[in-house]
Amino acid sequence: MFNSFPFVRQHDSMQCGIACLQMVCLFYRRHILLAEIERLCHATTEGVSLLGISEAAKSLGYETVAARTTVAMLTKNKLPCILHWNQNHFVVLYRVKRKYTFCVADPGKGLVEYGAEEFKQHWVSVRSDDGEEKGIAMFFKPTERFYLQKPSVPSEELKDGNNEDTCKGHSLHFLWHYASGYKRQFAVIFITLLVGSLFQLLMPFLTQGIVDWGIENKNISLVWLILLGELSIVIGRTTTDFIRRWLLLRVSMQINIALVSDFFIKLLRLPMSFFDTKLMGDLLQRMNDHGRVQSFLTNQTLGVMFTSISFVVFGAVLAFYDLTIFAVFIVGSLAYGLWLSHFLGHRKILDYELFEQQAINQNKTYQFITAMQEIKLQQCERRRREEWEQTQRDLFHVQTKSLRLQQTQEAGSVLINELKNILITALAATAVIHGNITLGMMLATQYIVGQLNSPVEQLMSFIFALQDVKISLERINEIHHKSEEDAGRERRAYFSNKKGLELKAIDFRYDLHSPRKTIDGVSFCIPEGKVTAIVGSSGSGKTTLLKLLLGYYPVESGTIVLSGCDLNEYNMQWWRSQCGVVMQDGVIFSESIERNIAVDDRQVDHKRLEWAAHIACIHDHIMSLPLQYDTKIGRDGIGLSQGQRQRILIARAVYKNPDFIFLDEATNSLDANNERMIVENLDEFYKGKTVVVVAHRLSTVKSANQIVVLDNGKVVETGNHKTLTSKRGAYYNLVKNQLELGN
Repeated sequence: MFNSFPFVRQHDSMQCGIACLQMVCLFYRRHILLAEIERLCHATTEGVSLLGISEAAKSLGYETVAARTTVAMLTKNKLPCILHWNQNHFVVLYRVKRKYTFCVADPGKGLVEYGAEEFKQHWVSVRSDDGEEKGIAMFFKPTERFYLQKPSVPSEELKDGNNEDTCKGHSLHFLWHYASGYKRQFAVIFITLLVGSLFQLLMPFLTQGIVDWGIENKNISLVWLILLGELSIVIGRTTTDFIRRWLLLRVSMQINIALVSDFFIKLLRLPMSFFDTKLMGDLLQRMNDHGRVQSFLTNQTLGVMFTSISFVVFGAVLAFYDLTIFAVFIVGSLAYGLWLSHFLGHRKILDYELFEQQAINQNKTYQFITAMQEIKLQQCERRRREEWEQTQRDLFHVQTKSLRLQQTQEAGSVLINELKNILITALAATAVIHGNITLGMMLATQYIVGQLNSPVEQLMSFIFALQDVKISLERINEIHHKSEEDAGRERRAYFSNKKGLELKAIDFRYDLHSPRKTIDGVSFCIPEGKVTAIVGSSGSGKTTLLKLLLGYYPVESGTIVLSGCDLNEYNMQWWRSQCGVVMQDGVIFSESIERNIAVDDRQVDHKRLEWAAHIACIHDHIMSLPLQYDTKIGRDGIGLSQGQRQRILIARAVYKNPDFIFLDEATNSLDANNERMIVENLDEFYKGKTVVVVAHRLSTVKSANQIVVLDNGKVVETGNHKTLTSKRGAYYNLVKNQLELGN
């Protein structure tokens, strides 16, 4: 339908399916905002599922068919279609050319063409016994509803800027917002650039003077005087260049610090659920994007400003000397620029491909080295080594393609430049012979051409860097346009009633397209000042329920009532300040034990610190260390056993001394003796507090005022230890093999 397929780039690894669906919509001439597709096509920690893409497409007015099919059948169906790629990615197949050349829109790379064999390596997922190769594809047919339906993006989302067009349109404006505070510094930089260019402008005239006046008149004094002038110009240029670079580095560093600081502030204001759907690599990539922006400001901006002024100044001088030579230089430079631009798209695709393959290679190498003992123990040396070697061959293949492209590009560039220089030399020499210009003017012309070649190259480099930095700014801007957790209306930051919790018909699932609910119709009360234990088999939804109470995610339906009001009405930062929490995946920071227990922003209360450590039964161990509470732990300090780690996390929750306590398997790594002492200490600590405990061990939950039993996301029993064991139901079956109940 279009001569060139509309391409959409993914901003992170979770967006490939969403970007592919937007490309299909654009192909059918309907622009649907990425924010709307994200709302319809919910991403989880594993990205977007094929089912999610299908349901989102149906909501937009498509009929979809997903099937495992062959390459031959793939070419007979109507394109574009979405392919499951490399078992962990989605791409769009939009055209198949003759001789089985497959045109693929990869949201992570760009528009790429593959031969039949390379295409099969990426797409084929099943090979039957009879040799038939198949992969997964989804085909689309727009219905009348697709063209009539209006986008259903809520107006408040558009106001928040949750769409990719806002990010793209304002990416450079976003950077200018930070740079505009340094107008005076940029003015000084521009002035030093201008002065440096004017100094440089004198050089060809001085070179001409040495030849035409000094050498021709055999006036050695004049030659030395002109050389002294050139030395003064070099010193002046060096001084202004030093001032300019120092000032620009200072400004760019301050801008970068402000950019990164605001980025961290924004991250800290985002909902908890945001970090479930963003891989660590994606966030680190955005941190690297800030470095790219700083490099662009420091190197590329300075270079293009200087070369632009030099190009104008020296171009004018060259035109003054000889218009024909100037015209030849301009035509040659345009040919050079067009030649480099021809490779821009291919080079970008190869850069993404090389980056991807290097990441795979790094991961394989890391696994190979770190698992060396297990590899030897399990005697799988040959297979693991061959897998690593295959990764090296794949990387070498991509590097070879990149080198071939670079060599072709450089060969053409050298040829164009040399032909231009030879032609200019011939024209200048002819002009000297005919007496149109002097020999000194010819040497000055050659000097000017040499100075003009650099600006052309730097201008092309600036265009490449500008393209890269715009992508980086779009990715950074995407985070800044996300809705904040407590944005919008005024949120409650106080309790107006009893500090109890009530769950009313709560439904929740991580993947909105999943047929099975993680939490299914859960209703029960958590009374104020009492201990409520939540038990159940693995995968029953216990931890998820705890996260819902802490505001990690909004519920799909139902209501969580806190102190008589919907939990959504509270300021989440304030609500969590009222809670002491120990999660299964709690983090030990790389700092002192003291600051790992007293983690808040206030000064450490040492009496409360030791009190918390005593309750968690970790004080004696800490005092046995040479630096005691100042001992550094975590990744950069001493190692901790799993039990010691849990006791520090418990001490952290106790130190906070809040009204609400949430513990998720907080004692499952402790030995029986330590667990017994900590449970006894916590029973005293719990008095007057509202406590929710998730646990498997009977010793942790048997003294709870209320026990809630979950099974497959549903509440199947509620009561205390005595009443539930007497029922001999789900709770009894969970704990009957533990010592307290025997058989």
